[in-house]
Amino acid sequence: MSISSALKVLCVLYPDPVTGFPTAYARSTIPTLSHYPDGQTLPTPASIDFMPGQLLGSVSGGLGLEKFVTERGHRFVVTSDKDGPDSVFERELPDADVVISQPFWPGYLTAERIRNAPKLKIAITAGIGSDHVDLQSAIARDITVCEVTWCNSVSVAEHAVMQMLALVRDYIPQYGWVMKGGWNIADAISRSYDIEGMDVGVVAAGRIGLAVLKRMKAFDVKLHYTDRHRLPAEVEQELGLTFHPNVESLVSVCDVVSIHCPLHAETEHMFDDALIGRMKRGSYIVNTARGKICDRDAIVRALESGQLAGYAGDVWFPQPPPNDHPWRSMPNHAMTPHTSGTSLSAQARYAAGVREILECWLNGRPIREEYLIVQGGGLAGTGAHSYSAGDATGGSEEAAKFRAV
Repeated sequence: MSISSALKVLCVLYPDPVTGFPTAYARSTIPTLSHYPDGQTLPTPASIDFMPGQLLGSVSGGLGLEKFVTERGHRFVVTSDKDGPDSVFERELPDADVVISQPFWPGYLTAERIRNAPKLKIAITAGIGSDHVDLQSAIARDITVCEVTWCNSVSVAEHAVMQMLALVRDYIPQYGWVMKGGWNIADAISRSYDIEGMDVGVVAAGRIGLAVLKRMKAFDVKLHYTDRHRLPAEVEQELGLTFHPNVESLVSVCDVVSIHCPLHAETEHMFDDALIGRMKRGSYIVNTARGKICDRDAIVRALESGQLAGYAGDVWFPQPPPNDHPWRSMPNHAMTPHTSGTSLSAQARYAAGVREILECWLNGRPIREEYLIVQGGGLAGTGAHSYSAGDATGGSEEAAKFRAV
């Protein structure tokens, strides 16, 4: 049965560019894809109200949803003001029926916020990763939680490979010497190595992790992985993979470790002092999964001691991180804001996916199994395969300390 009464759709997106919303783009088109590597089709909404390749993930872009929502008689509220008791998100949430948020600028749906949102029926992640929702509270309240599976998996994999190379080749300081007008080759390469021949491992070989392994094979490295769901033997043989039954085994032999597991109660602070201490001295971590999988201060200590030669990623906790977050100033890092999964190419896919989910939900049609994280009072679909029940939102209130500069 379709929904006919007026609803409130509350959308949390990152702020527009400080230079103003784009009036032109570097490219006029982006490649058209029909399906993902495993055969899953791209989002299939009835229609879209945007041009692929546009900036959709910021407030003015609105995921291209405003016309669709308002023409059906529903209210569409979009904001970037999401943290603290006086935020627009907090004020608008109590009578919201639908909340849409992105991992890059998450509207944290904590247990308290869910208690204060009695009308909330569905939380949609525009992207992949729904750890900004207290899944245990969503299960208890029978709130549906969805994400747009596959939409930016390859985007994140490309970013992870880029950051592996940036760390091992020590690219950031080399670029810095150019910008300072120097030609200081000895300084620039004093921490630079070839990745060829190194042992490279991924923690979780799902859609993103497997895409990283496939791309890294071309670099003539020795590939390792660990996952609670082992890959088929033919995939291991094709890529020359070594399987490890646990993360402790994997990190002890790898020079580079790339993290791709979801954040939930079991993976929170997985990379602590003890686990990092099992790694080779002078190894590297790339984390494009979730910042809270790594213990913040343990990473800093390992970089300062030399146990880690470098750390890169584009995920932090909370997001945005306070300006005094130690990852901003720790040595030998190559951090980015959470941008890996929100390229203009990826935005076209996740905006279309959110539109598809909304169309299904508003018209009383089933939402794709692969998009489901929580439904019917339990983990469902992709959520049942990849997550565990619980809450990983604790501490997210620190995001209110962020001040844009």
